[in-house]
Formats: sequence, C-alpha cells, structure tokens
Amino acid sequence: MYMPDGGVAEDFPHIANTLAKLIKEKKIKPIMLVGIENTQRRRDLTGFTEVQKDKEIAPVVGGSAQFRAFIKDELFPEINKRYKTTSEKSIIGESASGLFVMETFFLTPDMFDHYIAFDPSLWWNNHYLVRTAKDHLSKFPSAEKSLWFASSSAADVAPFAQDLATIFKQENLPNLKWKYANEPKEKHTTLFRATKEKAIIWTLNNAE
Repeated sequence: MYMPDGGVAEDFPHIANTLAKLIKEKKIKPIMLVGIENTQRRRDLTGFTEVQKDKEIAPVVGGSAQFRAFIKDELFPEINKRYKTTSEKSIIGESASGLFVMETFFLTPDMFDHYIAFDPSLWWNNHYLVRTAKDHLSKFPSAEKSLWFASSSAADVAPFAQDLATIFKQENLPNLKWKYANEPKEKHTTLFRATKEKAIIWTLNNAE
C-alpha cells in the first residue's frame, strides 16, 4: 500500500499500526506500507488549476503529474528490486493526498488496483474531477479496480463526493467495485481515524 503523504509525522505510523493490527487479527492479508515523503506537499499533490484562489495555497502547485511519474518510473521499480512484492498495488490518502488518489484513479487508473480517499479536496480547479468524471469513466480500463472514498461534514468536499457517488451509480461499470461512506457526523480532522479500519478492510477484501 502506497501512502503519498507519508511525510506527515502522525499519519504514517498511525496507518502502519492500523495495518499491523488488522493483519494480526486476520482481517486483511499481510501487506507492505510504503510512505512517500513529499519535498513540497501542496505542489506534489495537486494538479493543474485555472482558479486563482487555488494557486494562492502554495508558491508552486500543479505538480501531481510529475509526482505520479516519479512513483511509477522510479519508486515502483526500486520497491520491486528491494522487496518481495506482487503486482497488486493500493494507494491511500486524505485531504490533498486524497485529491491525488482520486486524480490518479481518474487520469491513470492502471497505476493501482485499489484506491482509498478520505475527504479528498474535490473542490480543486472548480471541482474538475467531478465535472469530467463521466468522460474519464467512459475510457476506463477493463481490469478490475476498487475505490473507497468518504466525506465528512466539510462543506467544500461533501457535495462533490455525493455527486461522484451518483455518477458511479449511473455509470455502473462492471469492473469497478466502489463504496462511498457519507459521514456527516465526522469533521475533516476526525474522518481519517474514524473510518480507516473499515476502509482498509473493505478495500483489501473487496467485500460489501
């Protein structure tokens, strides 16, 4: 499982401990966690934007394509060389990292088999991923994929996440297993810890 926001001090050990617990309890199969530390977080985790307000969050934004290329062309081969791996790959992230997860799912879906996003920043670039979702799904690969995503009470995320759920239901792709968790009682700061176990269990077991 790849974690593109692995440099956030409290999040990586938290997910590592959660995975270890679930493996010990035999709720998921053994899995490797790869934390990726960003050199410029908001640059690496965001795509292109035409919205001026978006550009004000950091000196540089819009580097997600380059970050994805690094993961695919440099990190994947290095991990495969150093460790005994399988071809199955997962990615997990929250907030801006969740946006990166969702963007990767839509733009380069073949990179991973399983996608998990908590409160992804879907407002980015005037909710571009939601506006273009149907077009991307029309070109979706034939391989089996799974997606689990959740939204809290955050007003800039929940409506767009709900719109995406509607789109997935309408498109009904036979090779996509997806689950949307609408968690209005949770805040942006609590959603990750409140839902992480069920997200991981469902995703890695592809279970309802």
